[in-house]
Amino acid sequence: MTYECLYKGIEQAREGNKIGSIGQAVQKHAELNGFGVVRELVGHGLGRDLHEDPQVPNFGRRRQGAKIKEGMVLAIEPMINMGKKDVYSLNDGWTVVTSDGKPSAHFEHDVAIINGEPEILSTFSYVEEAIQKNPYLFPLNGVSEKIISS
Repeated sequence: MTYECLYKGIEQAREGNKIGSIGQAVQKHAELNGFGVVRELVGHGLGRDLHEDPQVPNFGRRRQGAKIKEGMVLAIEPMINMGKKDVYSLNDGWTVVTSDGKPSAHFEHDVAIINGEPEILSTFSYVEEAIQKNPYLFPLNGVSEKIISS
C-alpha cells in the first residue's frame, strides 16, 4: 500500500500543481483502502541542505501549499499505518512507533521536476536485490512482488 501511495503522490508532482496535490493523492489512496497516514513526518525539498522547504505532507488538499515549479527537487515519502494515523517517538529521540501497535511502512523517492514532469532520481534496486535473496521473506499484501516486478 505504501509503495502504491508513493507513486500516486509522484504522479501529482507536476509543474503548476500545488504541493497539496501530492498529499491528497497519497491520503486518498491510503484511506480509501483502510490505512492511516502519518501526519507528524513529511517529505521535503532537496537542495543545498538535505531538508529544505517546501514541506511535502502525505495528506492535504489539492489547491494548498507551494506551487510546484520547474527544477524543484522533492523527497516524497509516505508513511502509512495498517491502523490509525497516530504515532509517537521513543525516548531515544529517533524511533517512531504507531500508537496502536500496528505495523507501518515507509517508502521514499527523490523526484526532480524536469520539463514539467516528475523524474525519479532514486532507486529501490538494493531493496529488490535483498528481497530476492531472502528465502524467509513472505510477501505482505503483494508489496514485495510489486517491488521485484517494477
